[in-house]
Amino acid sequence: MVGAAQGIGAATAARLAGEGARLALMDRDQARLQATAQALRGQAAQVSTQACDVADIGAVEAAVARIENELGPIAHLAHVAGILRVGAAVELDPDDWDACMAVNARGVFATTRAVASRMRERRVGSIVAVGSNAAAAPRTGMSAYAASKAAATQYLRCLALELAPCGVRCNIVSPGSTDTAMQRAFAADEAARQRILRGDGERFRIGIPLGRIAEPDDVAEAVCFLLSDRARHITLHDLRVDGGATLDA
Repeated sequence: MVGAAQGIGAATAARLAGEGARLALMDRDQARLQATAQALRGQAAQVSTQACDVADIGAVEAAVARIENELGPIAHLAHVAGILRVGAAVELDPDDWDACMAVNARGVFATTRAVASRMRERRVGSIVAVGSNAAAAPRTGMSAYAASKAAATQYLRCLALELAPCGVRCNIVSPGSTDTAMQRAFAADEAARQRILRGDGERFRIGIPLGRIAEPDDVAEAVCFLLSDRARHITLHDLRVDGGATLDA
């Protein structure tokens, strides 16, 4: 799985380990990746790690080849890596735009391309990418993030359509506000948290009908379900895990 060092990725890795999965974890943050792996090994999980920049297509391809050579065929891919850059659209630093596109869109392309080509040959496999409800609902100050997530979402739906005749499934999990380091950096105090929960008219944003910000494990549960055979007849699906914040738009 990709993006396993912290937040939703680490929660997904822990849940998969609890289900007995043998894990190959990838992230560019090597120190946190190793910490996640060590914690899982302490629970008797089988874990290997690959430090890798997901935007580097050559490095991703090499990492996937190593994983399959060492551990055998990849049956499931969870892509959870993502970054957030904020700023008004017309004032946005081009470097922030490029960074979001590199990690959030190109990264999904790189990892799914490497893994899906192998799954297609074997005619079996399941892929889940974590997107964002911002891909469908405009957010002020989040144009680069929203655009990159929208690109990744539509790419994965196209990939799902192409791979369906081969028996390979591709789905998206789209969280809303989730209690991660990324979210806390964006909403650093209680006032900001309350604006998320109740809505903010000045930002054209409704609140969260369920009245709570998600925990990483809420999203991890959805990822693991869609990866599993319990979802064997689900593909091309975008599952919102946002407490109703987009009114299922």
